[in-house]
Amino acid sequence: MKVKYLMIAIMAFILAGSASAKKVKNIPQTDRQYWAGLCYKIAQPILENMSKGELQKNMPLELSPNWDGRNVKVSYLEAFGRLMAGITPWLALPDDGTPEGKQRKQLHDWALASYKNAVDPQSPDYLLWKGELQILVDAAYLAESFLRAPESTWYQLDKTTQQRYIQCFKGLRVIRPAYNNWLLFRAIIEAFFLSIGEEADMYVLRVACCKINEWYLGDGYYSDGPEMAFDYYNAYVIHPMYIEVLEQCEKHKFWTPVSSKLAIQRMQRYNTVMERLVSPEGTYPGYGRSLVYRMGAFQTLAMAAWRFGMPKNISNGQVRSAITAVMKNMFKVDGNFDDKGFLRLGFVGHQPNLANSYTDNGSLYMTSLVFMPLGLPADAPFWTAPAEPWTSQKAWSGKSFPIDGHVSLKTEK
Repeated sequence: MKVKYLMIAIMAFILAGSASAKKVKNIPQTDRQYWAGLCYKIAQPILENMSKGELQKNMPLELSPNWDGRNVKVSYLEAFGRLMAGITPWLALPDDGTPEGKQRKQLHDWALASYKNAVDPQSPDYLLWKGELQILVDAAYLAESFLRAPESTWYQLDKTTQQRYIQCFKGLRVIRPAYNNWLLFRAIIEAFFLSIGEEADMYVLRVACCKINEWYLGDGYYSDGPEMAFDYYNAYVIHPMYIEVLEQCEKHKFWTPVSSKLAIQRMQRYNTVMERLVSPEGTYPGYGRSLVYRMGAFQTLAMAAWRFGMPKNISNGQVRSAITAVMKNMFKVDGNFDDKGFLRLGFVGHQPNLANSYTDNGSLYMTSLVFMPLGLPADAPFWTAPAEPWTSQKAWSGKSFPIDGHVSLKTEK
């Protein structure tokens, strides 16, 4: 009889534990947990492999069907540079014992080893530093990663590795940039030199600061060179890098045609437009070149969330909700990742026909630029504000939403 009661007690305990576990399992995932999980999923195959010198061995390359014939080794620099520009703000947070914190620390450890391997001629993952114009682009994103979180990146590298980066970056001064957003790639590297007390090419900084300002059209948009290009390069490159270059110039008392304050106001106007482009369902228009950069189109909103706050009449809750909805719609579709976890060519899923002639699967890590808000602590307003409908949801459900109109911002106010 005692055995019978003991068995009943054991079964009751097991069932209670199972119900409890099911209850825990059903706790809704927060937006931050979703973002952090997706960020880790995207970053892990790159950094784990590269930290061991095995990225070039293990990363299958997928090239555009119209590949332009450049050295395919540019792909690895693209993947590493673009990834780090987006995730270093997150990696800069203090270590903690949370599940997120453990993943973040793992990525940070891998990243530091990867930074070293990237410029170590003895490493199998020594990156391509000569021969292709494309190298300038992705060296710029690496320099930007150092600017965004210097204490957790640049200043944790040994002196030999630092000197190797300086020499690699200086070696790119022979590249003549295209007369468009590429001026900022040269400039951000020189701005990085300013930040570490290294001699910078001030002429390059002057030209970039002046030409980008001359190409400002109004209403938050710069043209990409002398002509307007209807795409997302204002988000991929122009607004963020221009602001970061201006900030370093101002910090070091170097004249610029406009202030970083005005450049930020212009970006915030652009952000007002970008937030309205998110449909009620949580999608955004697929237009322009380099569309396969996926969530990179939201870099300016991500940067504002991380550093400057939201534009007027836009709340943290609505921006977080809008971007999260787009992420979920995009990454729930099969085909975004290959069987090793690396990104595949496409906008939503696998769509290689959308790749431009210069696009490979390393290029796709531009999507990581959206993750800058993870650099905010979990109790920051961006993460704790209640979820809210974004502008198009309000508009298409008959709710009140702010009126909009042209904003010039051509000169200082």
